[in-house]
Amino acid sequence: MNQFTINLNQGSVSFNFSQDAAQKLRQEINLLIQSLKDNPQASTKPSAKKPMEYQHTGEVFLEVFCNPNIYPSPFAAKVLITIRDERLRITSEAELTRLIEDLEQYLQ
Repeated sequence: MNQFTINLNQGSVSFNFSQDAAQKLRQEINLLIQSLKDNPQASTKPSAKKPMEYQHTGEVFLEVFCNPNIYPSPFAAKVLITIRDERLRITSEAELTRLIEDLEQYLQ
């Protein structure tokens, strides 16, 4: 397993993360981006979009959450990231675009 580094608004966090888990996270992010891009006509009332709630349990528990209903575009979106194990818990916010860059760098 390789170290996956997520750059947060202040600082970064690294942990062991499998390629499979990274691919699943990428799929969830792609669905989120599509949801953020789907803007209905202004004349119709927009329907509530389902939030992204990715969870992975490995050496640490990783959760990535984003509510697409509060962001106008993927470039403005932020995600709430929680990383925890039996001794430590980190919860922070990160820009969606930065998480995508970190994930792509990890997968290369």
